[in-house]
Amino acid sequence: MRVDLAHLRGLEQQARRISFLPRQPSGSILNGRHASRLRGRGLNFEELRHYLPADDVRSIDWKVTARTGTPHVRVYTEERDRPTLIVVDQRMSMFFGSVLNMKSVTAAECAALAAFRIFAQGDRLGGVVFGDEALAEIRPARSRRALTGLLTAIAQANALLRADAPAAEPMPLNRVLASVSRIARRDHLVLVFSDFDAVDTTTERLVSGLARHNDVVLGLVSDPLAGNLPEGLRLVVSDGELQAEVNTADRATHRRLRDMAQGRLAAVLDWQRRFGVPVLPLSAGEDSVTQMRRLMGLAGRGR
Repeated sequence: MRVDLAHLRGLEQQARRISFLPRQPSGSILNGRHASRLRGRGLNFEELRHYLPADDVRSIDWKVTARTGTPHVRVYTEERDRPTLIVVDQRMSMFFGSVLNMKSVTAAECAALAAFRIFAQGDRLGGVVFGDEALAEIRPARSRRALTGLLTAIAQANALLRADAPAAEPMPLNRVLASVSRIARRDHLVLVFSDFDAVDTTTERLVSGLARHNDVVLGLVSDPLAGNLPEGLRLVVSDGELQAEVNTADRATHRRLRDMAQGRLAAVLDWQRRFGVPVLPLSAGEDSVTQMRRLMGLAGRGR
C-alpha cells in the first residue's frame, strides 16, 4: 500500500473526528495552543482581585478602585502558540510491512493526522520529510499552504519507495536531526515519525539537545515481526540489485535478527527515561487512526 496526496487529504475528516473528543490537559506537550504562566497585559482576562505589593501598578483598575475604595488589579493570562515541526521518515528501511501497512505508510498517515489536528488549533505548522536521497523542509507557518506543502512532500517521498528502486546510501538520521535543530532552536513542538534505523551516540546527543529547548515526541514505528519473529521462516531480502535468503530456522540467525530488531526498539524506548522524551510506539500492523486516538490521549476518557 502507498499513500498519495488524495489519501492523506482524506484523513482530515478522521482528524476532525479525533479533535471532537476530550482535548489534552493544558499542560500536555501534545496540546499546541496553551496558556503561559506569564501574567500581565495578556489576551485573556482571568480575574479581578485586590492589589498586592508585588503587582505592577499599570494593572490597577482605577474604576473599580474608586468604586470600592481599595486598590484592585486586573489579571490576565497571556495566551501564546508555538510552532510545530513534524519530521517524517520515508527511507527504504521504512518500506517494509508484514501485516497491514508498510512502516512508511503508518508514519505518513500518523504525521498527516497530527498535522491536521495542529492546523485546526491555529498553530504554526511545518516539517522535515526525508528519504534516502532527498530532504524537504517546510518552514512553520499558520496557513493552509504550509499544511498542503507538508502533505505533498510526504506523498512525493512515499512514491519513491518501490522494490525496484536503485540502491542508494541511506540518509543518516543524524543529518536530518541536525537540520531539525537548526530550524527548531527553542520553544517548538517536534514530532518525529521514524523507525530510527541506524542510531548511535550522536543521535542520542541530538535528541537530548532538541529536548532541552523544545517539546519532543518520538513516534517509534515498527512492524509486528520486530517483536515476535517466527522461527522457520525463509525470507528473501533485496536491496534492489542483490538478493539473499534468510532462514530463521537457524537458531543463531534467528537470535541475531531478533536481538537487532528488539535492541533498536529498546534503545529508543530508553530515551524516554534518560531524556524525558515521550515515545509513542506505533505499529504498522494496526490502523493509524486507532493508534493516534489512543496514544495521544484522545480516546474517549473523561478528564
